[in-house]
Amino acid sequence: MSKFLDKQNSDALYRAIVSIRDEEECRRFLEDLCTVSELKALAQRMDVAMLLDEGLIYSEILDKTGASSATISRVNRCLHYGAGGYQTVVARLREEKA
Repeated sequence: MSKFLDKQNSDALYRAIVSIRDEEECRRFLEDLCTVSELKALAQRMDVAMLLDEGLIYSEILDKTGASSATISRVNRCLHYGAGGYQTVVARLREEKA
């Protein structure tokens, strides 16, 4: 975990995210918090994570999302060796879809 993520000053951000009650509230919070570019990058990473979980290969994901191979590789590495955040959220989204 990076030093920033361990600092107490990031706790307010995590508490804010946990306090979000629904998708619309989340949308409004993230639109205020992030730039359009940051939101696009975050959304693209989630798309990549979902497609990797579905078993698509890099070239297919690149075609569907426009993500760079570096982004796809980073998300893949986090899916397999990260803190487990992607795995938790992707599994929940998969359950909702079913």
